Amino acid sequence: MNHFPQAWGRPRDDVYGPYNSSYLQTSAPNTHTQQPIVTGTSVLAVKFKDGIVIAADNLASYGSLARFTPVSRLRPFNPRAIIGFGGDVSDMQYLDRLLNSLDVDENYSSTGHSLHAANLHTYLSKVMYKRRSDINPLWNSMLVAGLDGEDKPFLASVDLLGTTFEAPTLATGFGAHLAQPLLRRLAEEESQVPGITREMAVEAVKECMKVLFYRDARSMDRYSIAVVTKEGGVELKEDEVLEGQSWAFAEEIRGYGTQVA
Repeated sequence: MNHFPQAWGRPRDDVYGPYNSSYLQTSAPNTHTQQPIVTGTSVLAVKFKDGIVIAADNLASYGSLARFTPVSRLRPFNPRAIIGFGGDVSDMQYLDRLLNSLDVDENYSSTGHSLHAANLHTYLSKVMYKRRSDINPLWNSMLVAGLDGEDKPFLASVDLLGTTFEAPTLATGFGAHLAQPLLRRLAEEESQVPGITREMAVEAVKECMKVLFYRDARSMDRYSIAVVTKEGGVELKEDEVLEGQSWAFAEEIRGYGTQVA
């Protein structure tokens, strides 16, 4: 074999003839990444009478490896809106830069008006649909939570296809299967939202985060949670820990972990 660094692994030219690289040439069209690599899992949100509660854990998984832990997937946009990201983390970072640019433009605007949550949701839906139409989608599913133009609670979803919808409770990823049935016990119809207090909404979201920690292999016990209200704006906590965990029982099982003779 040829042992020069620039040709490691290639047969020697003086023995086998010159290396033929013509097979590397292709006339195929340019392609884009069609598979997310580092991903975040569920985002949960629920309306209550004065605002929105939204939460997501702080884990970014490399396949099935719990690779990056201090990753907050809740991104405040302004005092009236916050976005929760599920899916590919690199696409989340791209969208975060896009939103930063939009935020700068808004702050320098002379109109005196700022985007509210409904505006932001419309903007993101157009971005996601445009990238889908280019066959180069952003592999994310997002929840946009906050206040609309009339300072009423607003909660809506947008995914990589540009599909959008609103509901009193929403969840992405595994949360759509495991947490939504629990959240719908609190509010299945929009008419039930005025009867939900902030404490009820926060407790329901925390209980769902615990269920996901036990049932979703791509989740963890540290999470971010935010409450959006007209009076308090976006109140974000990025390093909450689940309470009342019961995984500790494993340490009492014979054969678990290191043993002492």
